Amino acid sequence: MGTCGVALVLPAGLVAVRVTGADDGTVLALPMVLLPYAALGTLLLLGVLLALRSWWVAAVAGLLAVVQLCWLAPRFVADGGSVAADAPRLRVATSNAYLGQADAAALVRLVREQRVDVLAVEELRTATAEAMDRAGIADLLPHRRIDGDTALYSRLPLAPVDASAPAAARAQLAAEVTVGGRQVRLTAVHTYYPLGDARRWGEDFAGLRAAARGAPRAAVFLGDFNATLDHAPMRELLATGLTDTHEELGGGIRPTWPEDNADFPYLPPVIQIDHVLHGAALTAVSVSEHTVPGADHRAVVAELAVTG
Repeated sequence: MGTCGVALVLPAGLVAVRVTGADDGTVLALPMVLLPYAALGTLLLLGVLLALRSWWVAAVAGLLAVVQLCWLAPRFVADGGSVAADAPRLRVATSNAYLGQADAAALVRLVREQRVDVLAVEELRTATAEAMDRAGIADLLPHRRIDGDTALYSRLPLAPVDASAPAAARAQLAAEVTVGGRQVRLTAVHTYYPLGDARRWGEDFAGLRAAARGAPRAAVFLGDFNATLDHAPMRELLATGLTDTHEELGGGIRPTWPEDNADFPYLPPVIQIDHVLHGAALTAVSVSEHTVPGADHRAVVAELAVTG
């Protein structure tokens, strides 16, 4: 029984961190990615404890399981909202190019096959951008904005964010497109990774929250957030009025990192850190993940409808 009790330390610790938000800007962000797996482990352990009739420890495991399932189960249930057939649509995609190692031709092919209107690319390098040009990205998405290693490519003209927008919004790589007569603000996201500097990661999210609070209802934040839905900074970002597309559609947990490539051979994705978030004036229609050879993240493609 003692071994089973020790096995509950990890899920109990993760529950405590999630409840308190102690992972915001701290190294506790790292183990938080394990919460869905800890929940599965708790359920399995609960079955063992019940079979052994270890009632008190089983009661603790049961309580932990209920708490974790309350957090995770809604991700598997679609919101159930309907979208009018004539509602204007916008297809967006995000892909981390893994320090420019992603196959540029494959990325352009993804845009073509998925009929993408706006593409956000993170960890873009000059050589990759040039290779994308040779592969014909400008024919599909002729408008672009690049800031450092992050880019927005668009089929629709990209207008700068209005000067009256909060400074936090203008500090991001953001632009606006017109969809069905409605302005939609797009923000390409690439936060620092908590393994490298958890405090900087938290500061990046603080900037995103400030930008989201001043964003219009028709807003999209897409990219590599380096965070799951269990991380406190991500939950606080969603609390500003944004919705995660996967969660809205009941997509459950669809890991996007690490993708199988030369540096991560034979490893399947285990955590979901690439997201498409949107404001209240938009509704998710579909979302899917795609392999881009050479990249260490799966690309995410989402179709959004302008409904408000």
